Amino acid sequence: MSMRVAMLSSISWRTPPVAYGPWELITSLLTEALIGRGVDVTLFATLNSITAGKLDGIVPHGYSEGPGLDAKVSEMLHIAKLVERANEFDLIHNQADFVPLFFSRLIDTPMLTTLHGLSSERILPVYEQYDDRVHYIPIKDFAFDAVGSEDLLFFGRIHPDKGAGEAIRMARAAGRRLVLCGLVQDQGYHEREVAPFVDGDRVEFRGEIGGPERIRTLGSAKGLLHLIDFDEPFGLSVIEAMACGTPVIAYNRGSMPELIEHGVTGFMVDTFDEALRAVGQLDRIDRRACRAAVAARFSVERMADEHLRLYERILGRSL
Repeated sequence: MSMRVAMLSSISWRTPPVAYGPWELITSLLTEALIGRGVDVTLFATLNSITAGKLDGIVPHGYSEGPGLDAKVSEMLHIAKLVERANEFDLIHNQADFVPLFFSRLIDTPMLTTLHGLSSERILPVYEQYDDRVHYIPIKDFAFDAVGSEDLLFFGRIHPDKGAGEAIRMARAAGRRLVLCGLVQDQGYHEREVAPFVDGDRVEFRGEIGGPERIRTLGSAKGLLHLIDFDEPFGLSVIEAMACGTPVIAYNRGSMPELIEHGVTGFMVDTFDEALRAVGQLDRIDRRACRAAVAARFSVERMADEHLRLYERILGRSL
């Protein structure tokens, strides 16, 4: 009999998201790849979500996608829906942060939790308390652009952590045109650091983008500026840009040294001046090497295969 997996997605956005929604995107990619390998997956997500497997849920759409839904109420109803069906599954894969851990001792089904990022160190006691109960991109979808353009790209949330203002200052200092794409998460920061410099010419703000436009934008750049101001746990836009052939200039923080090979797929820098010099060295990067690195290390196929092996270890048996 096939392994029965309950995949618990976040419900901030649809799974997969229309535009922004990195947790939901990764959850969708893994879900569909596992289904393609014959795993019986039930996706617990918003009811407007899309999957080749079974879909269950309780909220009609993401609580960030429109008015009418309380985030806390929606989240608790969503998680409770899964918990009430827990004994129907061999394994629960939690992609929805720390709240499901509170239920982990109330059910017998093993729970695997993916940490997409820590919203605050204050939630660490939850992971410590339930440590005994919890086990801790398709390359073909990202068209390769062998040429790119002379434009620089910022692709991420408009928030101080992500460095949109720093990217604008960098592009101006380098004399390059900058395209910014992303969800405005901090309106005050956007009004201070971004909006005053957007002129539609040297600095263009496209907001949230998805579908083919997103892929074209990721590939049609000289380089991605990822000048983060926090220790980012992963950085999905970094991988997506490289998949399209675009090298990345990033501050040497968080997971960046694990994603970028300095001088091969981009440049790791510590200061603004180092980043500015790196802009002038982007021609040294072979765009084919960027794509090859993602294909070798971050493809959905590899992700699905490694997750299956992890599921089997947790369950103590093979398919």
